[in-house]
Order: sequence, then structure tokens, then C-alpha cells
Amino acid sequence: MAAPSHRRSLRSRRTLVVSAAFVAAGVGAGIVVMNANAGTVDLYHQTLAAKDGWASSGTGTTGGSKADAAHTFTVSTRAQLVKALGSVSDTAPRIIKIKGTIDANTDDAGKKLTCASYAAGTGYSLSSYLKAYDPATYGRSKLPSGAQEKARAAAQTKQAKNVVFKVPARTTIVGVPGTKAGISGGMLQIQNVDNVIVRNLNFSATEDCFPQWDPTDGDKGNWNSNYDSVTLRGATHVWADHNTFTDAAHFDSSNPKYYGREYQIHDGALDITKSSDLVTVSRNQFTNHDKTMLIGSSDSEPAGKLRVSIHHNIWKGIVQRAPLARVGQVHIYNNLYDVTALNGYATQYSINSRAKAQVVAEDNYWKLPTGGKVAKLLSGDGTGAVKGAGNLVNGTVTDVVAAYNAASSKDLKTTVNWTPTLTAGLETSAKNLPTSLATTTGAGVLTAS
Repeated sequence: MAAPSHRRSLRSRRTLVVSAAFVAAGVGAGIVVMNANAGTVDLYHQTLAAKDGWASSGTGTTGGSKADAAHTFTVSTRAQLVKALGSVSDTAPRIIKIKGTIDANTDDAGKKLTCASYAAGTGYSLSSYLKAYDPATYGRSKLPSGAQEKARAAAQTKQAKNVVFKVPARTTIVGVPGTKAGISGGMLQIQNVDNVIVRNLNFSATEDCFPQWDPTDGDKGNWNSNYDSVTLRGATHVWADHNTFTDAAHFDSSNPKYYGREYQIHDGALDITKSSDLVTVSRNQFTNHDKTMLIGSSDSEPAGKLRVSIHHNIWKGIVQRAPLARVGQVHIYNNLYDVTALNGYATQYSINSRAKAQVVAEDNYWKLPTGGKVAKLLSGDGTGAVKGAGNLVNGTVTDVVAAYNAASSKDLKTTVNWTPTLTAGLETSAKNLPTSLATTTGAGVLTAS
């Protein structure tokens, strides 16, 4: 759509994880699990291990593991996925196995849809829109309004009806191993529901055909798009594991400029907003993307939510928001950040703590290219905190918080109001992460029994 922006309980210790890579890495839940009491546990019924980040808190995250045969689906098309998801009001446990790549921009019969398909009948055209809201004549003091803005919104609504997949509570969505499973051009919307698992999927080409021009956004205005690959809004107990997120095949470097600003068709990769809570993001790959992970959409979100654990992920070719955290208690550990420019994506910063966020960042590894500055790995607004420990830059223990504060007028606070305890799999040395994560992260690694 290149369109016009560790400790385990005694019972847990009786579990054998059959995966040499995972045993070597010493990390959480494995691939195929043999349990002395329960027998073989297949990939589709796996649940989040005890103490594996915030999503294991309280009742834990089990997704659709108790689904009966009537609520277990294998899908290969957009229409099949929509049917399997059903209604968000139906909370019966369900397992959805995605086989192959689902193109969200297709109709119920599987016919390919384009940006022109969505614009048809709305009266929208990009050339008319650009003429109507040219800052030279329309000004920069107010959002677009009138016929062309209504037409743009109508076209965007048509696209949304096709590409937004609403996920019910108690759902597990897993890619079938060996099928290059994933969703192209779509968004999983996990909104105001509890207990969801998303694993082993490639998310690519999530693109908005109809970005909105906002002349009031920043000093020069911006084009803003509407879809994340996965979005959490008021969601609780969510485990996102072994997925790959990328803009491919359309990179931002191919985006045109209008009004002197990039016509941005991409939004977030995995955003966690609207007081979402108790989330674990593990062993994913985030690559070729700009605004990657937003935790908290507003500085005014209420305290007490947005508790997120982010561990054993690879971030490569990421511009910013890895993550940007607001308000909540966020644990970031054992991640690999490769900040070398890739396909035109050059890093501005990795972690941003603002709006009084309480971030613990420990035992992460940054690969910094020649000429790169440690002071630019972090960012903040002067109210957020990052407690750092054991972080490596090119293999050397480095106080990344002190480096940022030495160069910034808005210091990050260095103490936080909580101590992480849900830390299964935490490796107290980051030195092996570049090697171990290369073969144990992203979609396509997991196998099924």
C-alpha cells in the first residue's frame, strides 16, 4: 500500500523447556513445554510464565488457552479472521491460528483494495485536499474543516472498517509456524478487554491512505496517520511475544513531502495507551520504523496504570519511542538496541521518560556506530525518571542516564518509586545479548507440538 504517512515455584521447576536456544538464553517460557502433570503443552495453548513481567501479575495472562473446539480457528484470509474474532462482547475463550500472511486491504471475496477503492464515492482527492488547506491561503492556526476534510475522514473511515481487527477478551492469536504468518496492512485493536496473547506474527505495511494535515502540530505542522500495527487502549493482561514489526515494503524514505512536511502514512508499531495496564512485551523485533512504541497517549493519563515490562527485544532501524513512556511503572531489561541507521531510519533516541514515568532500564545493550553519542540514547521532559544499571554500550558498562543528564537541560530523575519483582528470565549481564537475541526473537522462531 505505497499510498499517498527467576525464580520459579517448585511446580514450575518440573517443567522442561525443549529449546536449546532458550535454555542458553535462560529466558521465561519456551517453545514446546513438557510438564510432568499436564503432558505436552502446545504453542497455541501456552500461557505467560509466572513472574514474567507485569502481565503475569494477579490473575496472569492465559489468553484463549481454555478454548473449546468451537472457538478454535485456523484462518488464512481477512474474512476468515474477522469471522473468527467475532464480537468483542463475546468473552468465550478463543484461539486463532493465522496461517500465512493475511492482507487486510482485501474485500470479503479476497479482491485487492487500494487507496482509490476507499476514496471512491467520498469526493476526496489528494490534489483537492492540498489545494484546500495550503498554509499559504488556509493559514496555520486551525485544523482543516469543510468539504475536503469531511471527504478525507469518510475515506479513512472506509479503510478503517476493513483494516482494523477488534480483539475480544480471552483471546490467543498465534502465527502457525513455518507459514510466514502475519498481517499486512492491518491493525489489531485490543481495546477495553482483558487477557490477550499475540505471538509469532509478522506485522508489516500498516499504512494510512488518508493522513490528516495538522498545521498546529509543532512549529511547521505535521501529517498524522491513524493506524498502529497493534494498539492497546484500556487493555489489561496482554502478552505480545515473538512478533516482528516493520514498515516494509514501503519505507519512510519513500514518503513525499507536502507543505514542506513528510506525508507520514505510518503511526505506531505497538502502542499501549488509554490507561492500559499489566503488559509484557517479550522477544519481538522492531525494525524500520519511526514512532515505535508509545506508553501513555497523554501527559494527563491517571496514575496507577501503564505498568509494562519490555524484555529481550531487538530494536534496529528505529527512529524514536523505544519506548516513549508516560506516567506508568515500566521495566526495560535485556533488550538490544542497534542504533545504526538503516534504510533511512536514523535514531533520534531510544528511551524517553516523561510525565513522571518511573522507568527501570537495566542490563540492556546498545550498539552505537562510530560518531554516535551516548548522550542521545535517552530523552525526557525533566519530570520522568530512569533508574539505570548494568547497561552496556558497545560492550562497555555505561551510565547512560548520567551521559544524557550531562548534556541536557531537562535532567532525567535517577530514582524511582518502585522495585521490579516480576523478573523471570532477567539476565544480570547484557554481554551475550547481541548473539543470543539474534536467534531467539521475532516471528518465525517458535515451533508447535
